[in-house]
Amino acid sequence: MTERAAIEGRPVDADARFMLHARYGHFTAMQVRDRRVRGLELHFERLEAASAELFGVPLDRAAVLGSVRAVLGDDVRDASVRVYVVETDRPHVIATAAPPHEAPSGPQSVKPVPHRRYLPHIKQASGMLQAHVGRLVAREGFDEALLTTEDGLISEGSITNLGAFAGGRLIWPDAPMLHGITMRLLERMDVPQERRPVKVADLPGFDQVFLCNSWGVWPVGRVDDVPLPQDDALMGRLHDHYDRIAWDPLD
Repeated sequence: MTERAAIEGRPVDADARFMLHARYGHFTAMQVRDRRVRGLELHFERLEAASAELFGVPLDRAAVLGSVRAVLGDDVRDASVRVYVVETDRPHVIATAAPPHEAPSGPQSVKPVPHRRYLPHIKQASGMLQAHVGRLVAREGFDEALLTTEDGLISEGSITNLGAFAGGRLIWPDAPMLHGITMRLLERMDVPQERRPVKVADLPGFDQVFLCNSWGVWPVGRVDDVPLPQDDALMGRLHDHYDRIAWDPLD
């Protein structure tokens, strides 16, 4: 018989069945404003590297741009867009669009959770484990989870990268992680930077701890029940650099 599928008693079409099977792959997430995106070349590089590693084939950049343009249509100029590259019979490019998402406006709370991702350098299409970790800490009143080793060594957040300032230097955790697009853009700041092991116990000693992802950059106000120092000048430098990053056209 022909393959079929149904959701809550309703038969679904061929495209929906395809989506149900398309679980092996990777993706990138971006904020689109006025049909432009920050770091477009970095998004291409991420998709190309993951496609080569997972599928052993090159990425079709034209298919990526075509899918993004198609999901935006002629009328949508601002959106949260995801581009998936998933494999069934072969790799396919799928784009999704949702309402635009802005960064949180004030300091956020984080809770450490011992968890190590498999292939952490790849933004994986099946993100159930990270979503579960995020939901767990949200139930306890926290905004984000910090993924750590059992002894508290930080790698990243469940959907973010973590950075910190110490003595005028920008510090990034030296651990297996997803090298986020916004993190890569912030690495272009004209400020001394280094990677070093960072433990949860180190966070109160930093001048400013922050999180970043495609939404933007925002401060961390506390880890567990421990308040963290806040430095408006340092956050201002981060926002100034981020706000000056050029937006690349999608059309």
